[in-house]
Amino acid sequence: MAAEFILLFVALPVTFAFVHVPGGPIPILLVLTIGVVWYFRRVSDFDRRDLWRASALRPAWPRILRLWAVAAVLAVAAVFLFDRAHLFDLPRHNPALWALIVVAYPVVSVYPQELLFRAFLLHRYAPLLRNEKIAAGASAVSFGLAHLLFGNPIAVILTLLGGWLFARRYQQTRSLFTVCVEHAAYGLLIFTVGLGRFFYHGTHFAS
Repeated sequence: MAAEFILLFVALPVTFAFVHVPGGPIPILLVLTIGVVWYFRRVSDFDRRDLWRASALRPAWPRILRLWAVAAVLAVAAVFLFDRAHLFDLPRHNPALWALIVVAYPVVSVYPQELLFRAFLLHRYAPLLRNEKIAAGASAVSFGLAHLLFGNPIAVILTLLGGWLFARRYQQTRSLFTVCVEHAAYGLLIFTVGLGRFFYHGTHFAS
C-alpha cells in the first residue's frame, strides 16, 4: 500500500511535471476518477453518503465564507500591488474562456480532484496515516505535487495550503460536496483576480 501511494501521489505527478503528455492533465485526472469510482463501488467500509452530503454545507458555510473573504481581499491586494497589469485580466481580456472556466471547472476539475485527493486518499491510505492531521498533511503535499506540472512555485504553494484546508474540511464535515464548493470558490477567485495564468496553459487548467 505504501508503494502504491508513492507511485500514484508522488512518482506520477513528479514524472508528469517533467514529461510532456498530450492533452494536458485533465484526461489523466478523468481516467483516475473512473478508477476511484470503481474503487468506491467495490469497498464495503466506506459511507458513500460522504461523496455528497449536501446538508453539511449550511452549517459550514459561515466559516467558509469568512475565510474566503479574507483570501479574496489579500489576493486582490497582492495582484494590485505586485502585478497590477494582470488584475482581473482573464475576465477583462478573455471573457469567453473565463465563462467556460466558471461553468466547467467545478465539474471537470474540482469534483474529480476532490474524489482523488480527499475521499480516496484519506480512505484508502488511512492504515498508513496515524491521525487526521498527518492524513491531511499527506493530502496537502500530494495535492501540491500534482501542481508541479505548471512549473511555478505559486501554484504549488497555494495548492499546498488549499490541500490542507480542503482535507481538514472533509474530515470535519464528511461532505465532498461542501469541500467542492469551497475548492471551486478559491479556484474561481484565482482565475478571476489575475492569478489564473499560474494554473493553466492555454485551455489546460486545474487548481
